[in-house]
Amino acid sequence: MKTTFRNPGISLCIRTTCCQIFNTCKSLSSLSDGSSSELYKKSAIFEGKINSIEGVRKEVEDVCCILESGPWGSAIENALSSLNEKPQPGLIIGVLRKLKDVNLAINYFRWTEKKTDQAHCPEAYNSLLILMARNKKFDCLEQVLEEMSMVGFGPSSNACIELVVSCVKSQKLREAFDIIQMMRKFKFRPAFSAYTTLIGALSAVFESDLMLTLFHQMQELGYEVSVHLFTTLIRVFAKEGRVDAALNLLDEMRSNCFEADVVLYNVCIDCFGKVGKVDMAWKFFHEMKAQGLVPDDVTFTSMIGVLCKSNRLQEAIELFELMEQDRKVPCAYAYNTMIMGYGSAGKFDEAYGLLERQKAKGSIPSVISYNCILTCLGKKGKVQEALRIFEDMKKDAVPNLPTYNILIDMLCKDGNLEDALRIQGAMKEAGLYPNVITVNIMIDRLCKAQKLDEAVSIFEGMDHKVCCPNEVTFCSLIDGLGKHGRVNDAYRLYEKMLDSDKIPNAVVYTSLIRNFFKCGRKEDGHKIYKEMLRRGCAPDLMLLNTYMDCVFKAGEIEKGRALFEEIKAQGFIPDVQSYSILIHCLVKAGFAHETYQLFHAMKEQGCILDTRAYNTVIDGFCKSGKVNKAYQLLEEMKSKGHQPTVVTYGSVIDGLSKIDRLDEAYMLLEEAKSQGIELNLVIYSSLIDGFGKVGRIDEAYLILEELMQKGLTPNTYTWNCLLDALVKAEEVDEALVCFKSMKDMNCPPNHITYSILINGLCKIRKFNKAFVIWQEMEKQWLKPNTITYTTMISGLAKAGNVAEAHGLFERFKANGGIPDSACYNAIIEGLSNANRATDAYKLFEETRRKGFNIHTKTCVVLLDALHKAECLEQAAIVGAVLKETAKSQHASKYW
Repeated sequence: MKTTFRNPGISLCIRTTCCQIFNTCKSLSSLSDGSSSELYKKSAIFEGKINSIEGVRKEVEDVCCILESGPWGSAIENALSSLNEKPQPGLIIGVLRKLKDVNLAINYFRWTEKKTDQAHCPEAYNSLLILMARNKKFDCLEQVLEEMSMVGFGPSSNACIELVVSCVKSQKLREAFDIIQMMRKFKFRPAFSAYTTLIGALSAVFESDLMLTLFHQMQELGYEVSVHLFTTLIRVFAKEGRVDAALNLLDEMRSNCFEADVVLYNVCIDCFGKVGKVDMAWKFFHEMKAQGLVPDDVTFTSMIGVLCKSNRLQEAIELFELMEQDRKVPCAYAYNTMIMGYGSAGKFDEAYGLLERQKAKGSIPSVISYNCILTCLGKKGKVQEALRIFEDMKKDAVPNLPTYNILIDMLCKDGNLEDALRIQGAMKEAGLYPNVITVNIMIDRLCKAQKLDEAVSIFEGMDHKVCCPNEVTFCSLIDGLGKHGRVNDAYRLYEKMLDSDKIPNAVVYTSLIRNFFKCGRKEDGHKIYKEMLRRGCAPDLMLLNTYMDCVFKAGEIEKGRALFEEIKAQGFIPDVQSYSILIHCLVKAGFAHETYQLFHAMKEQGCILDTRAYNTVIDGFCKSGKVNKAYQLLEEMKSKGHQPTVVTYGSVIDGLSKIDRLDEAYMLLEEAKSQGIELNLVIYSSLIDGFGKVGRIDEAYLILEELMQKGLTPNTYTWNCLLDALVKAEEVDEALVCFKSMKDMNCPPNHITYSILINGLCKIRKFNKAFVIWQEMEKQWLKPNTITYTTMISGLAKAGNVAEAHGLFERFKANGGIPDSACYNAIIEGLSNANRATDAYKLFEETRRKGFNIHTKTCVVLLDALHKAECLEQAAIVGAVLKETAKSQHASKYW
């Protein structure tokens, strides 16, 4: 008899029963002296068992047919009741094992529970759990586990392993972790294999904290952990750079009387070495030998690789020679590592010598050896030598796909597209066809070399049957086009990406948002962000930081603040870059006073400041007047091992200069020079401005002389600082000499330059010279500001050039200028002194209508002019205003 079930559990049940039947048959056949009645009875038992199995099988089939006939409802329930009013455990288990739909299984599970009016057996619950695992549906898992806990039994090892493995296969590792924690919540004992499977999966994604939690739980449950398990955890912690945690695990392993094996030592040497702990790797190497363990090829090669990467080439050579002593067969892996070490150090002759030595020992260098050399030659920019080695290698090894990709990469980096295409052709002739990695290399390198048309041509020439573009291909080209202003082409490519069923990731959206904003198309940038959310792509922290930076730079301050809050709302913790962007942009927008509060929040969150963050916060403190705090932060920055940059010194020097702490500022300048920092024009200009404002003109000149000796050219701002200082010191003639030097050095004066000179000349009553400067300013198409107009109008009026002053005043208004009170008073006085009382009175009325103050002196001069012109009615009005002004001044003095 042959019976087949889809479910392996049912098959096992039937095979067991059949085995029993076979044994019965055997015992029957062995009866030689038994009675016929006894033989008949045993035959009847055999017949009954077969009929029972057939009955259960048929009933399972019938129940499944009913369940799969339609949606769950009263019709299904009635059909099931008519078939079997009180299903037995064997039937329930058989149905649960046969069903594929977990929702149907749960409905049937609940219905049978109600019908039998008793809890299900453990096997039924475990069958349901296994079905949940296979369907990856865990909505009811907690409820089912809680019921099992109340009944007094837990999931079987198989069910537990199935649940975890199901999540691991679908890369839902956090869900698998939560399932184990759920079992622990109900005091169950998850299977040993469930723990080890999940720890292994978590090690691949470097979730060290979750691994350690599971590891400690295993110890709490009394499971015997092995050296292999310790090794897995130590590897992950060491690779993450969490050295202390890795060493603690090593100590714990030794305290548990475990002996480290060669594999563990190899892991420690490799992982600690790769995170820069070379001395610690050496310690493990020597400790291993002290423990009586013999270093193998992996040990030597790992240690050699670590030493090469940390530029300790001589030690690597000595270790390699030690390994080679009395060795007949060379270790190809060690040779490759040493060749890579020589190549990375630029010692190519030694690398070639090692190739020849390997050949002399009877080991032909592999394609990997040559690929190592080619990679290093590419990094050093030795393209022609790489092409020569490529031809030579064919004597020993057949170039593979990575070989051609390495060459194409270096040729594209070098901008040599023609040779790159030639190598691509040679690749095809060798029977190797460019894969998507080849295409991605070419497109990425061409975009970086600003050869966008060539990159687009390669993309469009791809044969999609042989090599289809992937997400990286689209991303490289979208970013390359966008960075160089071709945002419309980038967006069209993004649409093509969607049409080809490729899902854009956060990197693509980051590129599009940044480049749209960069081109001044902020609305399109906002649309891209909204489209990303609509398509269900979750932003990462880098995207949100980039978007916030773009929004701030576009002048949308409140929206930028809101995005900083959105970072937290999305479940991210703002990092040091988030805070740096926020502080920098708020300082530029005039909110420097918020720096201290944000700096405190940053510290409280545990952010470790990098050089950029220190520079941003220091600049914010200086601009908000907290120069002492900025100075303290500069000292902290140095103590933390961050070298201050020209930006750091520039911010603090400027802050000190603005509050007249010039000697300290100059000392910082000398400190920066002693550190070998190339000082820029901004720093020198800050000092010139500071010394000039306090009248220390000689020091300002010395700073100017020093910057010119350094090969720097003063800009307009630098000259303006010096000119302003000279004018304030009433050294106007010297200012005019500087003005001439400025023009001789081809530095274009701006409206501020001219305003400073006009103001200075008017102060010393050189009005005609001031007017000459004014005319020169107009020839340069520079627009004077209100102060310049007022100064010039007043100067011309005082010099008796009333017509020019009045014309200038009218022109100022006609050009959209808004004269202030001082401007009105100056022109009224000028017109009054020139006996143009009627014109002066008109402006007097205009001044009153605009609500400006009229000076007492202006009223007196105008009143005198009106009396002379016999304008008695107007004179009476001016007299009344004069009285009111006198009364108000007297009242203010009294109060």
